[in-house]
Amino acid sequence: MDYEYAPLRLPPNVDRVTATAQLAIQAEFSGWELARVRLFRDGTRQVMLRRRVVNKSQPGLSY
Repeated sequence: MDYEYAPLRLPPNVDRVTATAQLAIQAEFSGWELARVRLFRDGTRQVMLRRRVVNKSQPGLSY
């Protein structure tokens, strides 16, 4: 399976509840899932989102 990734950086002033809500919205409406979260000493979160790449054949082409 192939995935596409989207890095996201959340500043230290974003609390955990707000971060969870933002990520849930991305997951619900854009098909992203959480791949990794890194929490740094300064409170910054580095989030890696991923979703499957769907190979759709283009209309009008035959193989």
